Amino acid sequence: MAVAYVLITAEAFDTKLVKALKKIRGVEEAYPVYGVYDVVVKTWADSMDELKETHDKIRRLENVRQTLTMIAHEE
Repeated sequence: MAVAYVLITAEAFDTKLVKALKKIRGVEEAYPVYGVYDVVVKTWADSMDELKETHDKIRRLENVRQTLTMIAHEE
């Protein structure tokens, strides 16, 4: 299983973005945050290809300006 965290910078924050993120298959958690980024998302997938598809869906959402993805390393 692949786990990754996505930091999102939005054009303008609204609760619609977090709600839309939570509807995407593979998004486990999504939280609005204060600071440089506007939303933090935890994602999972059975494979790296599925993870890429999930992240492509995230990047296509309205209001998403920029993302930074961090893939977790399993011990």
